[in-house]
Amino acid sequence: MPNARYAVIFASQRPRPAAGSGAPSDGYGEVADRMVELASRQPGFVAVESARGADGFGITVSYWTDRAAIEAWRDEAEHRVAQRLGRERFYDSFHLVVAELVEERSFERAR
Repeated sequence: MPNARYAVIFASQRPRPAAGSGAPSDGYGEVADRMVELASRQPGFVAVESARGADGFGITVSYWTDRAAIEAWRDEAEHRVAQRLGRERFYDSFHLVVAELVEERSFERAR
């Protein structure tokens, strides 16, 4: 992640749907997409990666240039609304970590 100095690691557990009911239709997908769109326009934003399993457990890692950018994102008004919705209805639990990046490596198999 060129220019990234910090990572915000957000691990969350979505409610498990009842057997045969499919994914919950609580507006989560739309709000999550909007947060990625909004975050990507914030000063200091570098990138975001996200994955969620069939069991509802997910991890989103966003990368930022500095702590001030992370704090500004945390306090952004529309993001605050999404945070409240997360606590009220989107998540059974979550854990957030802010980490300073000290090393980065990557691998890509030649094709």
